[in-house]
Amino acid sequence: MSSPEKPLPLGMGSVTHYGFNVQWMVSWEQGRAPAAPDLRALDFMARHGFNFVRVPTDYRFWTRGHDYLHPDERVFDHLDAYLQACRERGLHLSLNLHRAPGYCINRNDLEVHNLWTDDAPQQGFRAFWRTMAARYAGVGAHDLSFDLLNEPPDPGQYGMTRDVHAALTRHAVADIRAVDPARPVVIDGLGGGHLAMPELADLGVTHSGRGYQPMSVSHWGADWWDGWRSGDPHYPGTRYGGITWDREALRDFYAPWREVQAAGTPVHIGEFGCYRDTHNADALRWFGDLLGVYREFGWGYGLWEFQGSFGIIGHGRPGARFERLDGYDVDVELLTLLKDARVPA
Repeated sequence: MSSPEKPLPLGMGSVTHYGFNVQWMVSWEQGRAPAAPDLRALDFMARHGFNFVRVPTDYRFWTRGHDYLHPDERVFDHLDAYLQACRERGLHLSLNLHRAPGYCINRNDLEVHNLWTDDAPQQGFRAFWRTMAARYAGVGAHDLSFDLLNEPPDPGQYGMTRDVHAALTRHAVADIRAVDPARPVVIDGLGGGHLAMPELADLGVTHSGRGYQPMSVSHWGADWWDGWRSGDPHYPGTRYGGITWDREALRDFYAPWREVQAAGTPVHIGEFGCYRDTHNADALRWFGDLLGVYREFGWGYGLWEFQGSFGIIGHGRPGARFERLDGYDVDVELLTLLKDARVPA
């Protein structure tokens, strides 16, 4: 499929986006409503010069049973509120489908359909983005982008292949552009966000990578995934996945993404972060190298998360130094690294 004229990716022109993920609608539970926008957190971001908020969402908030085609559109009022709060503060909102009909990187076993092999969730996925395109057709590209699907799996898992993923992505992008041709679109790397997608370099969208390698450092002690046990949390020098990790190893890891970037495709790191159990000295050395690589490559980022076990607030990593700032106890050394990684506009 040939691609139409490329819209401005992930915002306007040369703007690079730096900020955070927020978890206002990331995981549905029975009887739980989406959270209201955290205005104090948004004020903090804007005050400290950040310009990007990624909002991962869960389709079960607006879907009854598995009727993907008839959403409860009252729930979308919450998305309107998120967007309005961000626009008022000059923050770009990236709307992400974290759990889609038939697929989620977390607890995929909860799904009754398979996004990669079944028609019903594929039609529901496309219908959601058509609905969003129509709902926000008058919103400027500098205010809002659509991040289609959080962290597709490894090729071969759940029946997903690169061809299947590419076809579904192209269909969804075409659906959006038929309604709103200028809407910036973002697609996450395969393999949980880590694998570059040269086969989609022609699509005129931003490619979103991840900053979690080596996962023995970023996820040390995580209680939902035990793969971290195959390495150690000490950086640099940890041996994980057959690689001894340091700054050069990080640069090498992103070589396929650099090739996609060289083909004219914008790259943004939609998620990165370090879990609370890694000692803070190791975490800061790792963050310093990772963010230095992003600055070198000219890539923006979205830390997972603003507040919590991966955030700049409330992570409680051993050895961290917190200072009271704008009403929060903030990891000021991490905040400084995040600020230093931003390339002046």
